Amino acid sequence: MVFPEESWYLSRVELKQHAAHISGIGAYVPERRLHNEELAQIMDTSDDWIYSHTGIRYRHVAAEEEAASDLAVKAAHGALDAAHLAPDAVDLVLVATSTPDYIGLPSTACVVQDKLRITGAGAMDLVAACTGFIYGLETARTFIAAGAARHVLVIGSEVYSRIVNWEDRKSSVLFGDGAGAVVVSAVDTARSAPAAGHIFPALLGSRGSGAETLCRLHGGTRHPYVPGVTPESATLLQMDGRSVYTFAVAALVEVIQTLLERNRLSFQDIAWVVPHQANTRIITAAARRGGWDAERFYMNIEEYANTSAASIPIALDEMNRKKLLSPGDLLLFVGFGSGLTYGGNLLRW
Repeated sequence: MVFPEESWYLSRVELKQHAAHISGIGAYVPERRLHNEELAQIMDTSDDWIYSHTGIRYRHVAAEEEAASDLAVKAAHGALDAAHLAPDAVDLVLVATSTPDYIGLPSTACVVQDKLRITGAGAMDLVAACTGFIYGLETARTFIAAGAARHVLVIGSEVYSRIVNWEDRKSSVLFGDGAGAVVVSAVDTARSAPAAGHIFPALLGSRGSGAETLCRLHGGTRHPYVPGVTPESATLLQMDGRSVYTFAVAALVEVIQTLLERNRLSFQDIAWVVPHQANTRIITAAARRGGWDAERFYMNIEEYANTSAASIPIALDEMNRKKLLSPGDLLLFVGFGSGLTYGGNLLRW
C-alpha cells in the first residue's frame, strides 16, 4: 500500500540512481572592503607584513545588519538564476557555516529556506569549518546518487568579522566575510556521457586530535560561558598558527595525491586546483612539496582573505565569470579546517 504522502514523494523524486552535476553557481560578498592599511591603524601591523605573510590585501566585512543567512540568500539567488531553477524545485538546502545566525539552533539553513520561500524542502547546517563546502558538495552528490533528491542547494556562508579577536593581529587579519552557492542537480545515468559539471566521489577526512588547534574554546557545553567569569576573548576564535600550517600543507598534498591516484589521473590532467583560500604560503608550500605547478592553483585570497566555507564557491564563481573554465576541464577542490577536517572533490566542467 502506498500512502498519499509516499505517492507525493515518489512523484517528486524518482528513486533510481543518478549522477550529480553543478547546474548553477552564485556568490556574494559585502560591500565594505577593508584594506590592510586600515587594520594598521588599529593594531601593530602593516600592509607589507600582512601581504608578505599571507597574500591578503583586502577582506570584505558584513554590515551590522547582515548575518550569515543574508549573505547566503544573495549567493543562492545567483546560483538558482544560473541554473534556471525556481526555488520550489529545491529538495534540500545545505548551509556550510561556522558563523551561523544562531548558536546551535535553529540551523541557518532553515532561515535560508524560509527567506527563499522554498516549500517542502529539508534544510540543515554542516559544520566542517573551512572544509564545509567540500563536505556539502559530497553530501549533495550522495543524496542525488541515492535518488533522495533531484536538486540540492549547497551554500558556504561566513561572517568571520563577528567571531575574530580584533586584538589578535596574527589571526584577525586572515579572515573575511562572504558566501558562495551552487545548485547540484541530478542527471540520468543512462546518458552516454557525463553532463557538464559532473561531480566524482569525494575524499573526506578528519583528525579530531587537533580539535582545539583552531576553535572557539568557550561558549559551548564543554566550556560554558559564565557571565562575569569567562572573558569575552575566550569566546572568540583562537588559532595555533604553526600547527595549522603544518597540518594544512600535509593535508593538501595527501588529498590531491589520493584523488589523482583513485581516479588514475596525473596532475597534468587537472586544469585547475581550487584550494581553500587560507594563506598563499600554505598553498605554494603544498604545490612545492607535491612537485606541482603552483600556477594551476587558483587564488583570489588577495581580495577576499579567508572566507572559510565560502572560499571555494566564491573562487569558482569568479573563475566562471572570468571565463577561465572550458568544457571538459577537470577541477580539483581541496580544503582543510577546524576539526580538524580536510577533503577534496573532483569535478568535470
